[in-house]
Amino acid sequence: MKRIAALYLLTILLSLCLPPAFGEKLGAEYTGMGVQFALYAENATRVELWLFSNPDTSTPSKTVVMQREGSVWKTSVSGLTPGAYYGYRVWGPNWPYDSAWQPGSSVGFLQDVDSLGNRFNPNKLLLDPYAKCLSHDPKGGGYLTGPKERSMDTAAGMSKGIVVASDFNWEGDQPLRKGWEGTIIYEVHLRGLTKSSSAGVSHAGTYRGVAEKAAYLKELGVTAVEFLPVQETVNDQNDNGNPSDDNYWGYMTLNYFAPDRRYSSDQSPEGPVREFQEMVKTLHGYGIEVIMDVVYNHTAEGGTANGDSKQACLFSFRGVDNQVYYQLTRDNQFYWDNTGCGANLHVTHAQTRKFVVDSLKYWVDEMHVDGFRFDLASVLGNTIDKHGFQFSSGAPLLREIVQAMPGTKMIAEPWACGDGTYQVGNFPQGWGEWNGKFRDTARKFVLMESYTLSEMATRLCGSNDLYQDDGRKPYHSVNFIVAHDGFTLYDLTSYNQKNNGMAYPYGPSDGGEDNNCSRDWGSEGLKKQQMRNFACFMLLSQGTPMLLGGDEFARTQRGNNNAYNLDTVCSWFDFSLQGSNSRLWKFFQGLIAFRKSCGAFLRSNFFSGRDNDGDQIPDVQWHGCSYKAPDWGGNSRALAMRLDGSKEETGAASSHGDVYIAINSWQSNLTFELPPNHTGKKWYRVLDTAAWAENNATIQNNIEKQGEEDGISDGSWCDLGSGYFSGNNSYRYEVSAHTVVVFIEK
Repeated sequence: MKRIAALYLLTILLSLCLPPAFGEKLGAEYTGMGVQFALYAENATRVELWLFSNPDTSTPSKTVVMQREGSVWKTSVSGLTPGAYYGYRVWGPNWPYDSAWQPGSSVGFLQDVDSLGNRFNPNKLLLDPYAKCLSHDPKGGGYLTGPKERSMDTAAGMSKGIVVASDFNWEGDQPLRKGWEGTIIYEVHLRGLTKSSSAGVSHAGTYRGVAEKAAYLKELGVTAVEFLPVQETVNDQNDNGNPSDDNYWGYMTLNYFAPDRRYSSDQSPEGPVREFQEMVKTLHGYGIEVIMDVVYNHTAEGGTANGDSKQACLFSFRGVDNQVYYQLTRDNQFYWDNTGCGANLHVTHAQTRKFVVDSLKYWVDEMHVDGFRFDLASVLGNTIDKHGFQFSSGAPLLREIVQAMPGTKMIAEPWACGDGTYQVGNFPQGWGEWNGKFRDTARKFVLMESYTLSEMATRLCGSNDLYQDDGRKPYHSVNFIVAHDGFTLYDLTSYNQKNNGMAYPYGPSDGGEDNNCSRDWGSEGLKKQQMRNFACFMLLSQGTPMLLGGDEFARTQRGNNNAYNLDTVCSWFDFSLQGSNSRLWKFFQGLIAFRKSCGAFLRSNFFSGRDNDGDQIPDVQWHGCSYKAPDWGGNSRALAMRLDGSKEETGAASSHGDVYIAINSWQSNLTFELPPNHTGKKWYRVLDTAAWAENNATIQNNIEKQGEEDGISDGSWCDLGSGYFSGNNSYRYEVSAHTVVVFIEK
């Protein structure tokens, strides 16, 4: 009997400590006859559901005491329909329930945070972590604990969750799940893309506005659009004229299921959900995947205020169950922080991991999103429960994410703040990564700064040193030169240092990287030339290229490299630049089309350096200025490579054969000797990035025609002809200083 009693007690304890089964739904689910509510709060002692007739009132239309089942609190409200507003009030050991309590009182209060880390406060109306739509951002104040604000009732100003019906007509649509090999990512802020009147859309700065711009993205040739955070964040007050308070980028997430209401032209209760779904369906119709930048390393609640353990913000997670959702310090009074924003998410806790996976699956299953880019993703691989950081590629959450959503693109930003967080190349199978080493090496190569030519070659070939040892592929390297967090590509070639102290609307912005490997190249011609070079490195490398939106027409932030707070013309796309920089735009369009049509860049495997198709030429062959004579010396600034483009080698359909790329990063012209051709074939010049070539009709015609649906006919290629014949069965070509030249064999 003692053994049976012990097993029974163990079962009860496990039911209190373990999260619900992965199949159990949390949040508010409309059943057709009413709504079922479920909230995970394992350390709570009482939970009340508060329903509201409108989102700005503190007076509930109905309150319901929820019933506990293990660690989940549940109730059903019959007759309730989609569009209803709701929130929770939660009690716990540090503030036990007292029937005399009224909103705005301290009845029952013991302490703001107890020895176990509980921070329950029933005066703070709490947002459901699983809410599918929000009424508004938190308004006013009173959200802190501590002696000044603990007794302030936040119900009037706090965001309310909105019950949503999952009834969108997805007929004919599903996540595209395109292969990685042909993916070309376009990173952009959803609002910034169309907010300017120059965008020419009817619904500026919204999901609908992006849908109106889908044809532009298709014409440019990108295959996926990666949006900066579109999950609900605190940004409703961005137009207050004080940029220091603005949260334009959106990396302080308030809720992980709801699309940001600010970006919706439809402001009805469920409008943002429907409009986001309509945008996705439209983009899919143009063959464009949707990738979301997501922030599961910290939340908008931050850490403790002013370093005082008594003061902490309660919007949602902290008041629902602080111990569950945040990684605490050893004394349970503060938060471990590898984010720079106050508090790591508690990724070693099973319910927190379930929450992350549930959220991601919702965006895939209900919103048809195709992939995610994870901000400061190293935090998701932390394996220390309290007071520390230790990354492991085998961390449960990293594994659970890819297992739960096969075919969905997962991209890590593989760094965070603090020792041991820079983890480029260390994520497990199934994960792509922002390759910061590609960015840094390419910038140094162009600047002729300290680097090794062999490292540049490695980056161009997909960074096998980072990804091959754990079974990943070249395309898991997401290759980029610039991103939202830093200079635009034009500014990278136009400023020697950041220029963040400008007056509004182009500043001021604090922070920003000081070591940018940037340079003012002087003339506009040379700036654009270096932009074209960077574009070639990115789009003619093995891996997945990622363009920063607007670089195709030289968008500028006037040297501001940290415009996170500027919801202004500094961050909005000026599409008038597309006309004034039309040659640059057509270059990007043609280069993208060339990459997509050429098997040499659509590989699934790393180069072997061997002849794999019987033509006596390895899949990658290295040269310098002379044939088969690469100079790997520390002072070398010349590199050439021949890539096997045959279908047999790459496994991809291709309209082109071998590709030869000559790169001259030196300050003077250099003559390159091209390798011999296959029998009956010749080298044809596709592009030359030199300033003189920008206005050369033949070269411009070649690259522009790459963007046409039918490609380019043989007769329009530039045959080098006998004028470039050296007399020893090879061609020679003079490559201008700071220039990339590309040839194909036909």
